Amino acid sequence: QVQLVESGGGWVQPGGSLRLSCAGSGISLWNYAIGWFRQVPGKEREDVSCARASQIYAASSQSSVAGRFAIARDNSKNMVWLQMDSLKPEDTGNYYCAAGAFCGSLLHEADYWGQGILVTVSS
Repeated sequence: QVQLVESGGGWVQPGGSLRLSCAGSGISLWNYAIGWFRQVPGKEREDVSCARASQIYAASSQSSVAGRFAIARDNSKNMVWLQMDSLKPEDTGNYYCAAGAFCGSLLHEADYWGQGILVTVSS
């Protein structure tokens, strides 16, 4: 059974940092495009960062997080990280990792999704 499990969420003050983890079981994450998405109540899920299959590191290009978020893989642990720096209150939301064939199609065509984890940025 394939599972993606997120961890590392929680509360942080504005300007702080968090690192989310996405651990894979029953799946080799190296072979998949892995994306991070976030969602707040009443809004659509949006992409935050993505690494193509076999890509080890990628800085996020999404306009709201560019320069602050980056995605990286640890193949020895079969995990993918989302490093989030200079966090803002508008970064608050549920964060999900997903695995699929291509970054551009993950939102609607991911093969697997994690259960999500809450990130709260507030003072």
